[in-house]
Amino acid sequence: MRIVSVDELTRHLSGLTLSAQTHENPNAHLDHDPGPRVVVSGNMAVAWEGLECVDRALERYILHALNAPPGIPTREGVTAETCFVGAGMRKHPALSYVPSRLSLVPVLLERVIPADLVLLHCAPPRDGMLSLGIEVNILPAAIEGCRRRSGRIIAVINDQMPYTYGDAQIPESIIDLAIEVSRPLPTHAPLTPDEDSMTIGQRVAARVADGSTLQMGIGGVPDATLAALTGRTGLRVWTEMFSDGVLDLDRIGALDPHHPLTTSFLFGSQELYDWVDGNHRVRMMRTEHTNDPGLIAQQRLMVSVNTALEVDLFGQANASRINARIFSGFGGQTDFIVGAIHCPGGQSFIALRSWHPKADVSTIVPLLDEPVTSFQQSAIVTEQGVAELFGYSQQAQARHLIRDAAHPRVKDELWEEARELGLA
Repeated sequence: MRIVSVDELTRHLSGLTLSAQTHENPNAHLDHDPGPRVVVSGNMAVAWEGLECVDRALERYILHALNAPPGIPTREGVTAETCFVGAGMRKHPALSYVPSRLSLVPVLLERVIPADLVLLHCAPPRDGMLSLGIEVNILPAAIEGCRRRSGRIIAVINDQMPYTYGDAQIPESIIDLAIEVSRPLPTHAPLTPDEDSMTIGQRVAARVADGSTLQMGIGGVPDATLAALTGRTGLRVWTEMFSDGVLDLDRIGALDPHHPLTTSFLFGSQELYDWVDGNHRVRMMRTEHTNDPGLIAQQRLMVSVNTALEVDLFGQANASRINARIFSGFGGQTDFIVGAIHCPGGQSFIALRSWHPKADVSTIVPLLDEPVTSFQQSAIVTEQGVAELFGYSQQAQARHLIRDAAHPRVKDELWEEARELGLA
């Protein structure tokens, strides 16, 4: 690993070219050569100083980032490629969405769409090993695919990135060039959940037994669910991400102190980052490990909590598209639903409000008119109640959804639609 200045890195990157492709290019619909593929740390770990060097050095390039935040270059010549659309790419003028379950994205980056350059955001080395800090995710597979085709690995080393373990650790020797920065990470202060989120969280928490293993993300409902678990003991964590709610559970002794907390990326407060820094209990693992349905199914009493934009009377959930336009993507929802359902005693919940306040529409609909993200959950949970699905006939599922989960404003309409669909 050679430490260079920002100007030196920019000059070095100016010679980057597209390596020979061995598979069909998913961006073949473009009427121009899109340039080399650059994979960067996504979510809230984008190495902005390094990305600025890339953007200055390359006239055209494909930028691949998972759940990219605002700030991604939108100029002509930049193709925004992703398997999960974040706020920074949702309205990008050159968005290239590659549909994939999150557990399979590493396969794509290793074999189908390998990178010419991987840009990492790392903590300073300890004993010859850097750390990917709060974002492991798809990066190990991207590194392996890039090195296999003699691509370049660049690191932005930030002394404010927490040092984490597991697959987060990478040897200094695989880094070609690095720049050093000192910049605080983006933080997310936990919000006080609203009344509906509290109700939904309490309903989900009521189904969680002592000793369960948890998967849930960030947001009002997950925060409220974790807050409602304060009376539990021996809880474990196997998830693709977690935030401050897990830290709160650890403080009160609700977590199993002898079992590692397995995740793939983090986002939360500075207090959370300080807690994970050098914490061997937290195992930051690559996506194909955390999201492997077979490994998820092996966890103790696995409980998966996800959300959706809408659910129909067949129990199908859309969490990906609005008016046929991609909003996010499959993410890890299908991976964890399948894994949890196959786990002995496991449960999988879709938790959402029964009424969408911004769109002013019901989230329980007769039939999805968007592509299905997932189906066959244990139950759908809203502030109205819990609609049991798993193991019931399709008619019973529809009955439970209307009776127990739908907003009162649309129940009569849903009963009428259910009869038209042969569900009542």
